[in-house]
Amino acid sequence: MAWFRKPKTRLQAADRRDLPGELWEKCPNCGEILYTQKLKENWNVCPNCAFHLRLSADGYVALLTDEGSFTEMDADLRSADPLGFVDLKPYRDRLVAAERKSAHGDAVMTGGGTLDGIPVEVGVMDFSFIGGSMGSVVGEKLARAGMRALEARKPYIIVSASGGARMMEGIFSLMQMAKTSAVLAQMHEAGVPYVALLTDPTTGGVTASYAMLGDLNLSEPNALIGFAGPRVIEQTIKQELPEGFQRAEFLLEHGMLDDIVDRRQMKAYLSRSLRHMLGLPPSETLRAPEAA
Repeated sequence: MAWFRKPKTRLQAADRRDLPGELWEKCPNCGEILYTQKLKENWNVCPNCAFHLRLSADGYVALLTDEGSFTEMDADLRSADPLGFVDLKPYRDRLVAAERKSAHGDAVMTGGGTLDGIPVEVGVMDFSFIGGSMGSVVGEKLARAGMRALEARKPYIIVSASGGARMMEGIFSLMQMAKTSAVLAQMHEAGVPYVALLTDPTTGGVTASYAMLGDLNLSEPNALIGFAGPRVIEQTIKQELPEGFQRAEFLLEHGMLDDIVDRRQMKAYLSRSLRHMLGLPPSETLRAPEAA
């Protein structure tokens, strides 16, 4: 009977040395060793501590849109090198290397689909493409998606994950802040809903433009959100920043966000919100799962 009383032991990092690396992932928050497939089934949310690991652009599309409903648009657009930018590595070479990792051509994927039966336009940023930086193609794709939403009068959702403007394109990158903001202003005037979903991290010129202009501004838990980095701010104001500064919870407390939503409940939350904005009856099929 002692065998039945034997305490359960968790898999330690040392135990997985002889196992294929792609089978396991360690939670950066609690240190739990997680089975990769189970983690994916939980939308990259740690089942032990609910820490939100980063999710791919394709993952967000699968999370938010109904199965088989999404059609990608403008996937053929590619960034140019207007400045002939060369730093440690030529910008053209960085673009080629990034394109090998992404099926979407740049740091954002846009298209149309349905969310719990509601027609929507969706833009999802891809942080793996040069840090999700906002270049001319990112701005153009998001602006086109916004215009499609405006013309069809259907809600627009942008999932942001970015280090900010892409410095290798200079003023061409900075002008995307104005371009995307102008389209969103037209949507606002026309009464077409726009939802901004901020994920970890959302910083720089993206935060200073479309990421914070939603009729509803949402964030995932503990997401890093800000314009300049904490070190730059401290050096500028000569003061120590408060604990948790630039995290989603701090921004919610100070009125910069409308809500923080667990990723696993995001689709149900958006369904309720969009149905309220559009004057539609509540969903009869979609229910928010219980948080682990």
